[in-house]
Amino acid sequence: MEDFSKKVTLKEPVELENSSNTLLLLRRFLHIQQRRAQAYANLKRGFDEYMVSGGELAYQQLCSEITLEFSDCSKQVLEMEGLFQNYRLDLAQLLRAVQTQEKHKLHLTATIQVLKKAGHPSERLVSHENCRFTMPMEHECVHVSEITEAAGTEEAEADAEYDAALKEAIRGVQDAVTAINDHIEEVKYEIAALEAE
Repeated sequence: MEDFSKKVTLKEPVELENSSNTLLLLRRFLHIQQRRAQAYANLKRGFDEYMVSGGELAYQQLCSEITLEFSDCSKQVLEMEGLFQNYRLDLAQLLRAVQTQEKHKLHLTATIQVLKKAGHPSERLVSHENCRFTMPMEHECVHVSEITEAAGTEEAEADAEYDAALKEAIRGVQDAVTAINDHIEEVKYEIAALEAE
């Protein structure tokens, strides 16, 4: 796979009518998808570590690296899509469909992480920055209020909304992964057909 750039560079005009070039591009696409999968695995591992350790700086650095990786992958796939546009519209549309699903998956993955970081509304820590301090160790807490049935209902509703949003995002990621995998299977079938020629 690494020899691909020596055989075909995307910046040079490529004769796609040549099935071996089409084959090389499709194999390169599969390699890019493997890079994306690895980037998602790194992002998940980094987020899990962040949730345990709270290492904000390390997590931000990881997010920057992952963003660059996803950007590079997308750029390469878009270039391939452009090459297929005038010769193999079916393959161009297939790559476009993967790009759309990858974008949706990344957006939902970020949504899941934001929700998990925030946690259930009923379990969020209270900040005392708006409280009035009368003495160094005593303050009048603005958060103290009588627990009422209405307050309990409101908190339960907020938790239910949180759970629904998280489940919807997870389901969306699962649907995107299924669609991406289906498209990758189509690419593999095309590769098999080209190899059989």
